[in-house]
Amino acid sequence: MRETSLSPADFMFPMFIAEGENIKVEIPSMPGIYRRSIDLTVAEVKELFALGIRAVNIYVKVNDDLKDNTGKEAWNPNGLMQQAIKAIKTACPEMIVMPDVALDPYSIYGHDGIIKNGDIANDETVDALVKMAVSHAQAGADFVAPSDMMDGRVLRLREGLDAAGFHNVGIMSYSAKYASAFYGPFRDALDSAPKEADIEVPKDKKTYQMDYANRIEAIREALMDVEEGADMVMVKPGIAYLDIVREVKNAVNVPVTVFHVSGEYAMIKAASERGWLDHDKIMMEQLMCIKRAGASLISTYFAKEAAILLKK
Repeated sequence: MRETSLSPADFMFPMFIAEGENIKVEIPSMPGIYRRSIDLTVAEVKELFALGIRAVNIYVKVNDDLKDNTGKEAWNPNGLMQQAIKAIKTACPEMIVMPDVALDPYSIYGHDGIIKNGDIANDETVDALVKMAVSHAQAGADFVAPSDMMDGRVLRLREGLDAAGFHNVGIMSYSAKYASAFYGPFRDALDSAPKEADIEVPKDKKTYQMDYANRIEAIREALMDVEEGADMVMVKPGIAYLDIVREVKNAVNVPVTVFHVSGEYAMIKAASERGWLDHDKIMMEQLMCIKRAGASLISTYFAKEAAILLKK
């Protein structure tokens, strides 16, 4: 009589990519998750595919000397992200690759957009995101995944991709991305937290990410993104926002992705290391509950562990 089931194909694995060769550095706040160089990333992708996982969401750790307030490294055709996309698609063509589209890894200020007059310049940022997304498509991306939360960017991305001839590259939009404290370990992984600066900058990301007290806004954001051309919408974080997942699922006619985020992962790891929780049972319960709430795809750092467990 079970109404919901899980399979490895329900999962997308977020991956962190670093410069160099044969690099594998564990992220202290995310036990079992690593920044890998492209060669080791490709090897890991092959393992994931063999387990039945069919999508990866990739992020890059950008060297400080490549960061500025324009984000221009984000659309460098020979940049780390572009090289990674090409390498993954060459080694494992059937793996769906969804690169992150946002400027925070490339920003000297750690923000998702270009800073101007002490705030985020929405339209200038969107111009940069279009260049970034087209460069990802040129490298072989199947979807682009804008996580920036700028206004109107989905329509501009769709127009930009189409104008460049990439009609079949999809958009998975972070539609309801909340200004959450659950992202701390992720920002450790990419060094992408907002930073002190010699100019006036927003002290956090609350001017463009959503207020976690809001529900109706999430539905409106998702509907707007679908109207602008999103092929999938995302709710982020996961477990603490399952009411939003269900509301969005009921409102839209496209697949809903849920990001089971770094802080949610870290809490389970920390509690299970102390013997307070049963790691595997809690992991599978949370993933099942996310699926039950309405997720068509779950982006989770547990993807590999859960797939191995399901295979058993």
